[in-house]
Formats: sequence, C-alpha cells, structure tokens
Amino acid sequence: MSPIEQRIAEVSTFWRSLSEDELQRRPSPNKWSKKEILGHLIDSAQTNIRRVVVAQHQPGAHIVYEQNAWVQAADYQTYPSNELLQLWVLLNRHFARLATQVPTAQLSSLINWGRDKPELVSLGLVIEDYLTHLDHHLGQLYHTGSV
Repeated sequence: MSPIEQRIAEVSTFWRSLSEDELQRRPSPNKWSKKEILGHLIDSAQTNIRRVVVAQHQPGAHIVYEQNAWVQAADYQTYPSNELLQLWVLLNRHFARLATQVPTAQLSSLINWGRDKPELVSLGLVIEDYLTHLDHHLGQLYHTGSV
C-alpha cells in the first residue's frame, strides 16, 4: 500500500467514526473545523495536481493558493461530510497516480509557488512536500481539529 493509500484508509476510518457535530465544531471562531481542514486538503490536492501537470509543460509557471479565502469560498463547513471525504479520497488517488507517472528527467522541472515573491522549486520537491503538508494537517485533524 502506498503512503497516500495508507493515509486514505486511516482518514476514512477516522472520519466515519465522528458525528456531524464533531466534524463541524470549531475550537474557536478563528480556527477551522475538521470539515474545513479536510476542505483545505482538497484545495491542496487540486493545487498540487495542477503543479505536477503544469511543471512538466510550462516550467516556471506561477501556481499558488490562498488557503483561508479558498476554504471560505468553498464553504466546506456546510458540505455533505460523506461527499467531502469522497472528494478528498479521489483527489489524493489522482495525485498519487500523477506523481508516479512523472518521468525522472521532469522531477527537476521548476514551478513557482511563491506567494509574495518568486520561489522556484523543483517538481520533485512539490511531490515530496505534498506528504509533509498532508501529514501536518492530518495531525491537526486527529488531535486538535483546528488550524
């Protein structure tokens, strides 16, 4: 089982064990609920899928995302919980599939993910960082449920 498939299995079991109240509860007005954390991870998956594809064909392209604005705009808090989980699962499977298909020579292709100033990083780093970022937020999902 791949690292992403392991996380999908763990999150799916955890998610289904929680009530809707637990999924929607915000620890404080400024913190994300578990649904919003998963929504953020959906946005992250979509953004990184785009980075993986674009870096191979348009090196240096600028792809960033504004996490708070996107979570609010998508209104993940009111999204049906089972559909939210399904969307996250499918996007992660898609990301994993794409990441394994990148030719080795393309892993050094650059993408700009800098928000306020250019920050060129390799496609290999984008793929590696995806799991690090995912694990960071999964820790919040499991333990505190807040960002």
